[in-house]
Amino acid sequence: MLRILDAKSGETVPAVSARRALTRVEVHTSGYDLTALRVLLTTDLLLRALELGGTPVLPLLTADHHQAELHAAATTLGIRPFEDGRDLAAGLGEAQVVRVTAAAGTVPGTGTVPGTGTVPGTGTVPGTGVTVAVAPADGPDAGVLGTLDDPAALRLALLDAPRGTAVHLGAGALDAAGRRLGRLRQSVAQWARSPSRPVPEKVRGRLRDAWEDDLDVPGVLGVLRWMENQPEIPDGARFETCAYADRLLALDLTRDLGRTA
Repeated sequence: MLRILDAKSGETVPAVSARRALTRVEVHTSGYDLTALRVLLTTDLLLRALELGGTPVLPLLTADHHQAELHAAATTLGIRPFEDGRDLAAGLGEAQVVRVTAAAGTVPGTGTVPGTGTVPGTGTVPGTGVTVAVAPADGPDAGVLGTLDDPAALRLALLDAPRGTAVHLGAGALDAAGRRLGRLRQSVAQWARSPSRPVPEKVRGRLRDAWEDDLDVPGVLGVLRWMENQPEIPDGARFETCAYADRLLALDLTRDLGRTA
């Protein structure tokens, strides 16, 4: 079961109380910058993790400004489409709720998220349910998304740090993420040429342990790196493992199938 740090209580709790009940996942953000994109990406991870665990979800976006730009960015980054939260949330009754928002701030010297999040425009986190706070990200303007040959490089760069740690994308960060993603895709394409083998249970368990532990995406990526260095795992199983992990990561890891000689 997915457990996550609740920004309101400061405790790690189950993300949802009833695993198979419809869950309203509300993302609250304002502006159009890298922090907003990171909030959207975290919400996408949450949606995917809940669905992999058997929980049906309804994603809602509430933004004070730049609603159209945020919807377009979500599409470019491979994020699931959001419904308009202002139109639908009030009519959904008592469905269980998880809210995702930018963190109110960080603890100096630690980069961790404090125990309180805010919903833009209100200064408070309303209602019941879990609130997931996302630390800020800075670097290039969010408009850089429209100039990238492969937007998944920005997705990887923003996902490759714990959610509670502030991210700074310095010069060359996106190029480095793109090269890293390209190498992994080439490996996946090469492994796909071998006979398919099931995902080893110990590898599947490590992946799920990582993402069910507060959406630990760096941990998921670490499992993939670890797997590459395990000689007893056949290439066909490496391929299936990456395809399985990509149900969460959405990095299009199988994109280069058939392109390698």
